[in-house]
Amino acid sequence: MPETPTPETWLAAGPRVAIRPYAYEDSEEFTEQARHSIEHHRPWLFPPTTAEAYAEYATRLIEDPARAGFLVCERESGRIDGFVNINNIVAGGFRCGAIGYGAFAHAVGRGRMGEGLGLVVRHAFGAMGLHRLEANIQPLNAASIGLVRGAGFRLEGYSPDFLYINGAWRDHERWAITSEMLGR
Repeated sequence: MPETPTPETWLAAGPRVAIRPYAYEDSEEFTEQARHSIEHHRPWLFPPTTAEAYAEYATRLIEDPARAGFLVCERESGRIDGFVNINNIVAGGFRCGAIGYGAFAHAVGRGRMGEGLGLVVRHAFGAMGLHRLEANIQPLNAASIGLVRGAGFRLEGYSPDFLYINGAWRDHERWAITSEMLGR
């Protein structure tokens, strides 16, 4: 595991968690947590479980300006609880991104991902200058729907055959939040 992050490395911190960008040095911890979380993630999510897959995944999140990746970490220990990624970032008049996220098994049901998602949303609407975040979620993924609902996202629609996941086109609900909704 990399050296425990210090408060200077956090992008934002809450009472129990903090967020920081991905680093290549997180490979061992991230992939170990992903391997321990396979039963929790399937059939919704397939994070990298090998060093090679992590290197490719992290490169996209670190180097592609249309993506931003955030690790949600326990504030005291720095242990990675999960992740929130913003993909398909569009600037200009749209200022929008699509989020994807996952909690690792040890953090499930503890409320830390909700806190981490809130930190990412505020960072996206603040430092990143975005106006809107969208989340596309398979309708039977109750935990994921609960997470975005708790963060203030609203249900905006339904998209049949939206994403190709695990060998099939899957229907998704479209959830979104705008910067104006944070003040409500």
